[in-house]
Amino acid sequence: MQKSWWKILGVVLTAYALIGGLLMEVPRLAILNETIRNLYYHVTMWFGMMILLLGSLIYAILYLSTQNEKYDIRAEAYAKAGCLFGVLGIITGMVWATYTWGEPWSGDPKQNGSAIALLIYFAYFILRNSFEDPQQRGRISSVYNIFAFSAMIPLLFILPRLTDSMHPGSGGNPGFNYYDLDSKLRMVFYPAIIGWTLLGVWLASIKIRIQELRLLKDL
Repeated sequence: MQKSWWKILGVVLTAYALIGGLLMEVPRLAILNETIRNLYYHVTMWFGMMILLLGSLIYAILYLSTQNEKYDIRAEAYAKAGCLFGVLGIITGMVWATYTWGEPWSGDPKQNGSAIALLIYFAYFILRNSFEDPQQRGRISSVYNIFAFSAMIPLLFILPRLTDSMHPGSGGNPGFNYYDLDSKLRMVFYPAIIGWTLLGVWLASIKIRIQELRLLKDL
């Protein structure tokens, strides 16, 4: 039970975000109206994605410095959990865009950058499967992991700010934290980030245990 407290916390916070996000009162803003509730899902999932992919990056660097295969396993598991949240983030973003921008995919720089960033990470998994030797796979995929994370930052946070974009926080548009992330939103927003992140870590830990059991079986 002591080792599972963070899993329980993740489930509780995620359930709170799902239920509270649908039922609690939210500010009434022009255009957004009730769709602002997607802030609890779309944005918080992407926060979780960034944290998980950062964890994958750290494990990739640890693998390169130690050549310990357990770090390579963790890098892959965290990348998979992060990409899962990334896909869910794009889907919820498309739903949001349908009601606020009039169509699910408008070619907005933020949307395009997000899709490209995820495709880069999908190539990471394909690259891993192209090597039989564990050490070669670990070294090359770790280097690529560093490249993927480095490419994601400008695609998501720099280039959309330099071009015309309808997305909040990009193209000169103010972000939610700039004007309307009030106390009501924060009551769900911050717990949701923690909940989704812990849920992602839990998913990654399951993948890690499976991979480590396979290694023991092969010994």
